[in-house]
Amino acid sequence: MQINEFEEQLSPGLTMEDFHASWCGPCRTLAPIIERVSEEKNVKLLKVDADESKDIASSFSVRGIPTVIFFKGGQEVDRIVGLKQATAYNEIIEKHLN
Repeated sequence: MQINEFEEQLSPGLTMEDFHASWCGPCRTLAPIIERVSEEKNVKLLKVDADESKDIASSFSVRGIPTVIFFKGGQEVDRIVGLKQATAYNEIIEKHLN
């Protein structure tokens, strides 16, 4: 995926972007957590393999994975680095949906 394709996928509302890698254990643990949060909160979830899309990961200064970046109106508004519980993602969503 190229950076322009990535930006086109961002919704005008809130979007969660999951930067992950197939070899990353915490990434595999996080996947069902943020998928459930995304469905429950009706927030768009995009996934980027940081190994396959290094240019995108680099452009957003992703240094560790998993990293979930929250975008609103195409602009980054928050991020979580590392594996966290669902409540952490829910709190950020609530903060930016209001």
